[in-house]
Amino acid sequence: MSVDPILVGVLGNRLHSILAEQQNALVNTAFSSVVRESLDLACAVFDSRGEMIGQSVGGTPGHTNAMATGMHHFVAACPPGTLEPGDVLLTNDPWQTAGQLNDITVATPVFLRGRLVAWFASCCHAPDIGGRLVSAEANEVFEEGLRLPIMKFLRAGEVNADLEAVIRANVRTPEETIGDLYAQITGNEVGAASLVRLLEEFALDSLDDVAAEIMNRSERALRDALAKLPDGTYTSELVTDGFDDEEIVLKVTVTIDGEDIHLDFGGSSPQSRRGINVVLNYTRAYASFAVKAAISPEVPHNAGSFRPVHVTAPAGSVLNCAPPAPVASRHLLGHFLPSLLITALHEALPGNALAHSADAVWMTIWRGADSSGEEFMLNVFQTGGIGARATKDGLNTTGFPSGLRSTPTEIIETMAPLIQRERVLRPDSGGAGRWRGGLGQCTSMAARGDLSWSVNGNVDRVLRPASGVDSGQDGAAGRFGLSGGADLPSKSRVNLRPDDAVDVILPGGGGYGDPLEREPEAVLADVVDGYVSVEAARELYGVEVTYHGDPEALVRLPEDYTAVSSRGRK
Repeated sequence: MSVDPILVGVLGNRLHSILAEQQNALVNTAFSSVVRESLDLACAVFDSRGEMIGQSVGGTPGHTNAMATGMHHFVAACPPGTLEPGDVLLTNDPWQTAGQLNDITVATPVFLRGRLVAWFASCCHAPDIGGRLVSAEANEVFEEGLRLPIMKFLRAGEVNADLEAVIRANVRTPEETIGDLYAQITGNEVGAASLVRLLEEFALDSLDDVAAEIMNRSERALRDALAKLPDGTYTSELVTDGFDDEEIVLKVTVTIDGEDIHLDFGGSSPQSRRGINVVLNYTRAYASFAVKAAISPEVPHNAGSFRPVHVTAPAGSVLNCAPPAPVASRHLLGHFLPSLLITALHEALPGNALAHSADAVWMTIWRGADSSGEEFMLNVFQTGGIGARATKDGLNTTGFPSGLRSTPTEIIETMAPLIQRERVLRPDSGGAGRWRGGLGQCTSMAARGDLSWSVNGNVDRVLRPASGVDSGQDGAAGRFGLSGGADLPSKSRVNLRPDDAVDVILPGGGGYGDPLEREPEAVLADVVDGYVSVEAARELYGVEVTYHGDPEALVRLPEDYTAVSSRGRK
């Protein structure tokens, strides 16, 4: 059927506004800081067949893209004849959605005059789902928490009280976890109501024809971008910290063939005995994101933009694990895929490469009880530096590729008896280069009062830093350990003493290009801003920086410095 192109443009823009309404409603009614502050979520709208038409701006690729393929499981499990207005479905099956039990997808069918016309869905990281908490310690998924198949949480608008009771009985934070589920339902309802009004405004009985054209346009745009690249095969390899002494190797072979791109992760490590495994759905999610971000980031994100991207990984490998493999910390591998792929595409995209970033978001889970027995549990997200780009420095403490926000200090100290003693940018953590890598951050966490407490440190790049590109230097590795004491094991739960303080020091991004080619003025600006030390300016960049102002000055101005490079420029 021919669709009016103006109508397609108008409805496409209106759907973006509706998705913003959906996400705002979800965030503003959420109970947990995971959703409300760090935005560990995704919102999307789908046609009647479960094909993703669009996503909200703030969603993480691991949630959005995994939900895009995961919706087909909902449609298959609950065809239109089994649904009615007011039904709401959910699941957290790792192999059907976002790859770990903490990520719960809530899907709401939308009806117009008794006919199913669309779906709204969201995926959020629940603050708790039982089991071991989020870590890599489990040996199988059954240890990691409550696994929910596709079920109706609401039936014709009535809450499934038995299912809610089961969830409450299995989690440590029942009010937050159930509260976030209701927030997801609310967001879907807001989106559904606005969509129905939109269809009625334009006298439409269905969204499917317009949706198909929106998706076809995205597919065509990405295919056109791929067609401009040279056909060929490109490879890349990356080694992560793994778990304990278990080294994990990620490999990819990228084949550009006309208007299609094939990503084969053959050669990657076999699935681990620990919970760092990635399901294929999550591998596809971050792989397809990386392709679009590197090749054509302006293309609207929907099912159409996935069609030219073909992802394979050997069954039983760490990027296509088989149940009942443990998967709780799957992001500690999945977040490396964009760096791996962008490196592979370096030759095909000259001038558009990116040095490796901190990649995996750092997630620490703090749990304990005070002397009166009152318990607390808090998920804290923190971000390191992004790798330098071909024409720009990397961004400091920015969640790439996840898009997650670091948990604010005020929230940490309000929601738990904890004190963040320090939170500063980490000097010299960005890899040196013509373009400098983004900085990590230094934080220190202590208890307030006489606590019995513990921490789960889901962290990476404490052994292997982010690598530079084209003679750019590596970023600094991270550190997770006691202040003034020993390093702590990552990806495991550690009991702490009441007077302990824990340093959570995040890695920086790699540099791009020869550091000696960096402009002395840029090095001087870095020294003034505290990003680069005087010693590093001299040793890494060949720039001698001297301060001539008042040693007691609280603010040091650029004009109080001189900078002379080893090449005689001043």
